[in-house]
Amino acid sequence: MTGMRLDHLSFAAGPDGLAGTAQRLGDLLGREFTDGGIHPRFGTRNMTLPLADRTYLEVVEVLDHPASNKAPFGQAVRARSALGGGWLGWVVSVDDITVVEQRLGRSAVVGSRRRPDGTELRWRQIGVNGLISDPQLPFFIEWETGDELRPFSGSDGDFSLACLEIAGDPQRVSEWLGESVESPLEDVKVEWVAPNGTPGILAAHFQTPRGLVRL
Repeated sequence: MTGMRLDHLSFAAGPDGLAGTAQRLGDLLGREFTDGGIHPRFGTRNMTLPLADRTYLEVVEVLDHPASNKAPFGQAVRARSALGGGWLGWVVSVDDITVVEQRLGRSAVVGSRRRPDGTELRWRQIGVNGLISDPQLPFFIEWETGDELRPFSGSDGDFSLACLEIAGDPQRVSEWLGESVESPLEDVKVEWVAPNGTPGILAAHFQTPRGLVRL
């Protein structure tokens, strides 16, 4: 599959809520998150921070909305926040999501997010149920919105993802991706740790003007 790359990292809000969690992480990184708006189909909302290399970091929280109980993404966010918040997972963008649909044997769902200024962002995504059952696995996204409106726009290059610590098995993730795990993570150093408990992202290291920050 061509054009597979890391799109973003997702962090579920903790007991301090979306704004509080984003403020806490932003203080550690030395940069403020911006309000990303609501995902009406998923019953969630987020705040984002652009990173170099066309990636970004999001903090997401579930809304008191029926969609959050029906949509797998809403279910995943709710479950992670119920455990106190923390890393939800990583997301891979692809050029053609129909390839993933054929491989997984199911259809992608339409996603959208309306920013506070009214701008709508649209994409298709698939694989959140995989993330729910095995949190080391990313889900897939194909953007329909142009680069100028995507959440990484506005990055000045001062903040970048330097390293990911993932509890999991790179072979298992490669099988899920349909190609080597190095493909979407070629620019990111990954430290794979044998799971001692739940698999998934243990920590992310960010290069900032203040130096390296581990979250």
